[in-house]
Amino acid sequence: MERFIQLALDLFGEPASAPVAPSAQTTDNTPAPPALPMQAVFQPASWHHPRANRLVRLRGCEVGYEFQRGKRRTIGLSVGSEGLSVRAPRWSTLGEVEAVIQEKAAWVLDKLAEARERAERRDASRIRWADGVELPLLGEPAWLRLDPAHGFSGRGAAFDAPTRTLHVGLPHHAKEAQIRDAAQAWLMRHARSVFTERLDLFAPRLGVRWTRLSLSNADTRWGSASADGRIRLNWRLIHLSMDMIDYVVVHELSHLRHMDHSPRFWDVVASVMPDHQERRRALKDAALPLGEV
Repeated sequence: MERFIQLALDLFGEPASAPVAPSAQTTDNTPAPPALPMQAVFQPASWHHPRANRLVRLRGCEVGYEFQRGKRRTIGLSVGSEGLSVRAPRWSTLGEVEAVIQEKAAWVLDKLAEARERAERRDASRIRWADGVELPLLGEPAWLRLDPAHGFSGRGAAFDAPTRTLHVGLPHHAKEAQIRDAAQAWLMRHARSVFTERLDLFAPRLGVRWTRLSLSNADTRWGSASADGRIRLNWRLIHLSMDMIDYVVVHELSHLRHMDHSPRFWDVVASVMPDHQERRRALKDAALPLGEV
């Protein structure tokens, strides 16, 4: 049977994980919890994961978290865009699990605050599809104009680079969903063209060969790479600057050398992109536009 290996780059950076000791038992000598970070001082009354099945109170805040048991040796905490998730060995007691969460309370609340800030930035950047709307393209503003008199050779839209205007062949009374679909179809075509160009640019520099590009519409990943050379990239990267696109491209191509995030992997990334850490931070903080109606 063919072995399938794939590594993914998460949309908001990998979910933050707090390492813990294999045993969660506490003693009378347990040090006091660390001081609460400044950004977590003013917290909402509650944080709830959409699949929460347990509740805990941390520093006066009610946190609903997703709890699962599995084949693992330690109790693990991670905070992603949906909230707090906790994984524990089958033998861990609930008391041990909650002791770990309380120990990491400051960290959990800090990461939850960061996740909410990212969500607020995304909401603020939401695109309302209509004639004249501004949308980011390769990190710079562009504008959408409805142009009912133009057929655009059956493709539905065309971009005028000098004026940075995306002309969409729809009537002025077109519904928001129609405008969104026509514009995003062009954006995806443009994304494929740009991504292919950047993959072809960096693959020889890294000494790898990619075999296939597919576009993703995932809410939580920038991209992924498979050991057989297949690359999958989130088409919404086309909204961001070329520096960020290049970082994701180099990150995924580097996985064709090392299918992990070991020091050897990061050495490969740094060989063609010495400033990858700065680009990674910028990507993590980027407000990716949403376009749902």
